Amino acid sequence: MHIYDTVTAALADLKKRDFTTDFNIAFDKIKCADTDRCFSPSEFEIVEHYRFEGNTDPGEEAVIYAVSSKDESMKGVLVSAYGMYSDSMSDEMIQKLRVQQ
Repeated sequence: MHIYDTVTAALADLKKRDFTTDFNIAFDKIKCADTDRCFSPSEFEIVEHYRFEGNTDPGEEAVIYAVSSKDESMKGVLVSAYGMYSDSMSDEMIQKLRVQQ
Protein backbone atom coordinates (compact mmCIF):
# COMPACT_ATOMS: atom_id res chain seq x y z
CA MET A 1 0.00 0.00 0.00
CA HIS A 2 1.23 3.48 -0.83
CA ILE A 3 1.58 6.40 1.59
CA TYR A 4 0.34 9.84 0.55
CA ASP A 5 0.56 13.20 2.30
CA THR A 6 -2.48 14.75 0.61
CA VAL A 7 -5.72 13.82 -1.11
CA THR A 8 -4.43 15.43 -4.29
CA ALA A 9 -1.26 13.30 -4.31
CA ALA A 10 -3.27 10.12 -3.75
CA LEU A 11 -5.69 10.90 -6.56
CA ALA A 12 -2.88 11.76 -8.98
CA ASP A 13 -1.00 8.53 -8.28
CA LEU A 14 -4.12 6.36 -8.46
CA LYS A 15 -4.93 7.90 -11.83
CA LYS A 16 -1.42 7.01 -13.05
CA ARG A 17 -2.15 3.44 -11.92
CA ASP A 18 -5.28 3.26 -14.13
CA PHE A 19 -7.93 4.12 -11.51
CA THR A 20 -9.33 6.68 -13.94
CA THR A 21 -13.11 6.64 -13.39
CA ASP A 22 -14.59 9.09 -10.91
CA PHE A 23 -17.32 7.44 -8.89
CA ASN A 24 -19.89 9.11 -6.63
CA ILE A 25 -22.09 7.63 -3.94
CA ALA A 26 -25.73 7.37 -5.00
CA PHE A 27 -27.25 6.09 -1.72
CA ASP A 28 -27.24 2.33 -2.42
CA LYS A 29 -24.69 2.18 -5.27
CA ILE A 30 -21.69 3.95 -6.76
CA LYS A 31 -22.20 5.81 -10.02
CA CYS A 32 -19.91 7.00 -12.78
CA ALA A 33 -21.03 10.51 -13.73
CA ASP A 34 -19.55 10.27 -17.23
CA THR A 35 -21.37 7.09 -18.27
CA ASP A 36 -24.25 6.86 -15.75
CA ARG A 37 -23.13 3.28 -15.09
CA CYS A 38 -23.88 2.13 -11.55
CA PHE A 39 -22.57 -0.65 -9.33
CA SER A 40 -24.26 -2.06 -6.26
CA PRO A 41 -22.03 -3.06 -3.31
CA SER A 42 -21.96 -6.66 -4.55
CA GLU A 43 -20.68 -5.56 -7.98
CA PHE A 44 -17.44 -3.82 -6.96
CA GLU A 45 -14.38 -4.45 -4.83
CA ILE A 46 -12.33 -2.05 -2.75
CA VAL A 47 -8.75 -2.56 -3.89
CA GLU A 48 -7.10 0.07 -1.66
CA HIS A 49 -8.21 2.81 0.69
CA TYR A 50 -6.56 5.90 2.20
CA ARG A 51 -7.89 7.97 5.08
CA PHE A 52 -7.00 11.64 5.48
CA GLU A 53 -7.62 13.33 8.82
CA GLY A 54 -7.38 16.96 7.71
CA ASN A 55 -5.38 18.18 10.72
CA THR A 56 -4.62 21.49 9.01
CA ASP A 57 -7.30 21.60 6.31
CA PRO A 58 -10.87 20.40 6.98
CA GLY A 59 -11.27 19.96 3.21
CA GLU A 60 -8.79 17.09 3.48
CA GLU A 61 -11.06 15.01 5.77
CA ALA A 62 -11.87 12.14 3.46
CA VAL A 63 -11.43 8.51 2.62
CA ILE A 64 -10.28 7.65 -0.89
CA TYR A 65 -11.27 4.23 -2.18
CA ALA A 66 -9.60 2.66 -5.20
CA VAL A 67 -12.36 0.45 -6.60
CA SER A 68 -12.73 -2.06 -9.39
CA SER A 69 -15.92 -3.50 -10.78
CA LYS A 70 -16.05 -7.26 -10.28
CA ASP A 71 -16.32 -7.73 -14.03
CA GLU A 72 -13.13 -5.62 -14.27
CA SER A 73 -14.69 -3.31 -16.85
CA MET A 74 -14.05 -0.18 -14.77
CA LYS A 75 -11.46 0.98 -12.25
CA GLY A 76 -11.65 4.28 -10.47
CA VAL A 77 -11.77 6.27 -7.29
CA LEU A 78 -14.49 7.13 -4.85
CA VAL A 79 -13.83 10.03 -2.50
CA SER A 80 -16.04 9.98 0.56
CA ALA A 81 -16.07 12.81 3.05
CA TYR A 82 -16.93 12.08 6.62
CA GLY A 83 -18.46 14.08 9.41
CA MET A 84 -20.85 16.85 8.49
CA TYR A 85 -19.95 16.57 4.78
CA SER A 86 -20.70 12.86 4.42
CA ASP A 87 -23.18 11.56 1.85
CA SER A 88 -26.38 9.70 2.70
CA MET A 89 -25.88 5.94 2.18
CA SER A 90 -27.77 2.68 2.54
CA ASP A 91 -26.78 0.29 5.33
CA GLU A 92 -25.34 -2.11 2.72
CA MET A 93 -23.15 0.65 1.27
CA ILE A 94 -21.98 1.70 4.73
CA GLN A 95 -20.93 -1.89 5.42
CA LYS A 96 -19.12 -2.14 2.08
CA LEU A 97 -17.17 1.06 2.67
CA ARG A 98 -16.34 0.35 6.30
CA VAL A 99 -12.56 0.66 6.44
CA GLN A 100 -11.03 -2.65 7.48
CA GLN A 101 -7.94 -2.35 9.66
